[in-house]
This record gives sequence, structure tokens and C-alpha cells, in this order.
Amino acid sequence: MNTPSEQLNQLIADQWEAWMRWDPLFASQCGDHRFNDRLPAAGEEHYVSGREQLAAFRDRLRQIDQAALPPADQLNSDIFARMLNFEIAALDYHSYRLPISKTGGFHVYFPDLYLLTPFGTARDYENFLARLEALRRYFDESIGLMRLGLRTGFVPPRVTLEGVDKSLQAHIVDDPARGVFFKPFEQFPATISGVERERLVASARDTIAGSVAPAYRSLLEFLEEEYLPAAREGIAASELPDGRLFYQSRIRYYTTLDLSPEAVHETGQGEVRRIRAEMEAGIHMTGFDGSFREFIEFLRSDPRFYVTTPEALLEKTALVLKRMDGELPRLFKTLPRLPYGIREIPAFSAPGNTAAYYQPGSGDGSRAGVYYVNTYDLKSRPLYEIEALSLHEAVPGHHLQIALQMELGDLPSFRRFSGFTAFVEGWALYSERLGLEVGFYQDPYSDFGRLSYEMWRACRLVVDTGMHALGWTRSQAIDFMAENTSSTLLNITNEIDRYIAWPGQALAYKIGELKIRELRAMAEKELGAMFNLREFHDVVLLGGAVPLDVLENRVRAWIAEQ
Repeated sequence: MNTPSEQLNQLIADQWEAWMRWDPLFASQCGDHRFNDRLPAAGEEHYVSGREQLAAFRDRLRQIDQAALPPADQLNSDIFARMLNFEIAALDYHSYRLPISKTGGFHVYFPDLYLLTPFGTARDYENFLARLEALRRYFDESIGLMRLGLRTGFVPPRVTLEGVDKSLQAHIVDDPARGVFFKPFEQFPATISGVERERLVASARDTIAGSVAPAYRSLLEFLEEEYLPAAREGIAASELPDGRLFYQSRIRYYTTLDLSPEAVHETGQGEVRRIRAEMEAGIHMTGFDGSFREFIEFLRSDPRFYVTTPEALLEKTALVLKRMDGELPRLFKTLPRLPYGIREIPAFSAPGNTAAYYQPGSGDGSRAGVYYVNTYDLKSRPLYEIEALSLHEAVPGHHLQIALQMELGDLPSFRRFSGFTAFVEGWALYSERLGLEVGFYQDPYSDFGRLSYEMWRACRLVVDTGMHALGWTRSQAIDFMAENTSSTLLNITNEIDRYIAWPGQALAYKIGELKIRELRAMAEKELGAMFNLREFHDVVLLGGAVPLDVLENRVRAWIAEQ
């Protein structure tokens, strides 16, 4: 008979294999290329079967004698159980029936698919073509899912769909070679012969014309004829079926803590007041003679804070990160091997997108991480935000944490390639402040940008709970952000619409960062001269992205060991 540890390890391996098969796109992301020719299903049955799978794995976990597990396995079991419970609860509320918005969804994911795909052999190209061939089926199933959503009360807020039509139209092209899906076929590795290239190019043209363009066309027709006319004017998650319970579950999912909307809202208001005082002091440091509102208007309108070309914005971003690369050993004992690069957010999705985002590299090390920078509407991309934004998205933020986690070979795969948002986003926000410790934010305007970004995350606690649980309007949320941050109106509007479309996710940043800072302060106080920042960061990072209470237990155990 297998030991409890053997039972647990087999269960975790079985669930991981089922996950790879259930979501072949995630498998490719993790570096498992067995299913590179497949797309997942997208209809209701797919999510129902996924829920049944997870429930069966949870039942198996409950049969294992937890008390007989050694401490490392007990921790894996605890984190595994939480992951199962969170995902099952998410599926129970059926929010997957709202799969698209102007800030995200499969319609903007698939055009980036070629960036996540290896193209070294003819077979790689054929796998990619097989996925493109399946695109029409995937879109048809997704449309069916959205129709089910409309029938069952999962109606999207109208504001979250504004601009989606433009992102769809970009892929309905008369000449397949003009679209982004053709990019892999513009050049080939030397190992692929001329005859093979001609065959693959011809197949690409046929597949894009026969599957991709019709898929986007049918989605556009559905959007214009059915989805937009049925969209609701309201914005709150509480308006959805079981909406208040759903939003409460989203808070738990994204923060890993049992917090009420009211408690989160009040935490946010307190942080807004604290950071506002620091911002006022920062204005004084600049010598500006005027009110807070006048200073913000000065930042939003003075040409010195903006560039006129995308290349200039990317160049200044790259310079910040190259400087930080050189400072990382002062902050960290353990650094990831995987590199990262910088790219522009694609033009078709840039207008409704955020200022930047990070795309993780491949788990097998064959693809670097990518920091995507929004170069649309350059008058909305102030230079004083570059340091904080870049430290958050790349290093020492998302890239350092996620790439390092993927390289932790002693952890099971589910801990290497997934994690809890409060940790991931909390770490990235904490990382912005680390710049202060290695010589960044010397310009008072840049430091004000850092404070404004921290304020932004504090405001999220206020506006997300305000809109989804406490009756706030969209314009009320926009005004609150505009009054308290230096961000441009375009950025603020896009962000507010993102929170509307993605309830609860915006809470993870500040809640996670507050916990990490609290634990660091505790360690500094209790260890005194024995405190070592590089070792503290090892303790935080080398367990992967864990729930916040698990992180606290790790830090407390480390303090006791010291």
C-alpha cells in the first residue's frame, strides 16, 4: 500500500496531467509541448467537466491521512487544497460566461499566440496551423457560451465592450498576409527547405482565410447584433446572479483572505490618506507653488514629461531596467536565469489596454519573459511613471518573481507554474519601493510618480469595492482616481473599466504589498542587526506564490530559526 506521501504526490501529478489536457494553451505556456496542435474546448460542457475533475481530485485529497505527511508534504497538500477550493468556487459562480471585454479575453489572447509558440521545425508550423484551424470552432463555442450567459443573467456591462469591435476588425483582412496571424510565415529557420516553406505559406493563407477571418467576423456580428444590444448599463458584480456572494468569493480568491468589502474599502481609504500626505510633501520638494490639483494638471500637461515617439519611450524604459539589472545583487541572493525583453503592446489592443503588462516566459526556458509597454497616445504615457511601472512589471517585480518560481525544481509543477494573485501582485507593488533602496527616484517628479502608483493601488481598494458592492457609479470612481493620482484621464478610464470587467482582481496588489511590508517590518524589528534583506527576499520568493497566511508562517519560522 502506498504511503500518504506517495498518494499525495500521485494525486498532484494526476491533477497536473489532467490540467495540461484540459487547457493545452496553458500546457504550452508551461513548456509542455505535447499538445501544441490543440485548443481547449470553450463551451459550457468544458467548464462543467473541469469542475467535476477538480471535485474528484478534492475527494481523493480528503482520503489521504494528512497527519501522516511530513511538513513539506503537508504544506503542498494545504496549498493544493486551497487551489482546488478556489477554482471550484470560481466555476460554481459561472463567471466564465463573461469571457470578453475591451481589456481582455480570448479575442486579444489569440493574436499573441505566435509569440508563445516555438517555430524551429515544420512540425511546429503545422501545429500552429492546426490551432488556427480550430479557432473557428473555439469562437463558435464561445459565442454559444455568451448566449447562455445572456439567458442566465450573465450580462456584460456595456462600457466593458466599447472598442471591442475595433480589436476584432483588425483581424478581418482580405489578404491573409496582412494580418498578425501570418507573422510566423514571413520568415523561416534555415532548417526548413524552400519547398516546405511554400507549402506552409499556402496552408497559412488558406487557414487564415478559411478559419481565422471567419471566426473574427462571426464574433463581430454577434457583438453588434446580439451582445452589445443586450448589455446592461449597470457596472456592479453584485448585479449578477448571486452577485454579492460572487463578489465576496472574488475577494477571497484574489486576496486569499476572508475580508468584507467594507473592510477592504476602509483599508483603502486609510492608505489613500497616508499616501496623500506623502504626495503633498513631495510637491513641496519640487518647489511648485500651487494646490494639489494644480500640480496634477501641471504634470498632465507639461511637455517635459512626455516623449513624441514610441522609440523614445521604449529607450527610456530600457535604460531604467538596465540600471536595475545591475543593482539586483544588492537586493537578492537568488536570481532567475531566464532573461526578459521589452515590446510594444500590439496596436490592435493598445487603445483600451493598460499602460503595461508582463508576459511570462516558457517553463522550459525556450522563450524569454516580455515586458509590454503601451505606446498608444504618448501624451498619456508620462516619463515620471517609467521607473515605478518598469520595476513593477519586469525587475525586481513580475519577471524576477515569476521566472524564479518556474526554476524552483524542488516544488511540484502546480506551485511552479501557478500561484495566488495577492502574492504575485503584492510582490510587484513591493518591488516598486525597492527602487528607493538602490538609488532610483532621485528626481522628485519620478518619486511623485512612484507615490502616485502606490496611491493608484490604494484607490483600487476603494473604487473596486465601491463599484461592485457599495453602490458607486463609474464616474464617481473615475473622479476619485483623478483627484488622488497623477495618472492621465485615458489611463484612469481604461483602468476603471478593467476593474468593472474583472471584479476583485485589483484588490490583490495593495493587500499583498501591505502583508509583505508588515512581515519585513516584523523581521527587522525582531532580528535587529541580524536582519539580512537578501536572505529575507529568499524566504519570501523561494516558496513560490503562496497564500498570504502561508507566507506569514514562512517568515515567522525563519525569524525563529535566526
